[in-house]
Amino acid sequence: MSPRPTLGHIRRPQILQAAIETMYARGFAETRISDIAERAGTSSATVLYYFESKDVLLEEALGDSDERFYAALKEEMAALDSPSARLVHLIESCTAPAQALDDWTLWIEMWLQARHRPHMRPTYEGLERRLRALIADVVREGQCAGEFGPADADDVATALSAMLDGLGVQVTLEHPDVTPERMVHLCLTTASLQLGRELRPTATTGTANGRPA
Repeated sequence: MSPRPTLGHIRRPQILQAAIETMYARGFAETRISDIAERAGTSSATVLYYFESKDVLLEEALGDSDERFYAALKEEMAALDSPSARLVHLIESCTAPAQALDDWTLWIEMWLQARHRPHMRPTYEGLERRLRALIADVVREGQCAGEFGPADADDVATALSAMLDGLGVQVTLEHPDVTPERMVHLCLTTASLQLGRELRPTATTGTANGRPA
């Protein structure tokens, strides 16, 4: 048996980051524990000490990626002066994240695994609700401020998050019919119709592509 690993507060995040990078590059099915260990500069035994399986690594990798994305997004949104501006920024950030690793690649892997591995569905469902909840909060805030019409905030959030997911997959896969700019335009047009207020893109839209992980 391998000796008990030390410095877990350093080693565990290193392994998690290695898992994110490896699964992003190779895909879940083609990634081996040994591949993650090699990228992290450790052994397979150490990886399995901190993460009992590859399934757990995918769940935690996506959760960690999402946590970092939402932390930065909420800070950026808080600096904006209106719910309308915050909703536009949210949509654009989902389309053009600061890091390529935050596009829909890991989400595509999670959706596929959750379809065939029921034990992973609670993680998928919990992570998926985060985007809907954030959209719904901004919508309600806008309604209280008199910027948005009386639409059901949860319905708007469900429809818009599904639209972001569907278009985001096509943008991530570089479908020629769905550019980042078109994705933003379609999402803002739909949100404008639902909320009774014209939402316009900012000048920086379309510089990258992707989703929160």
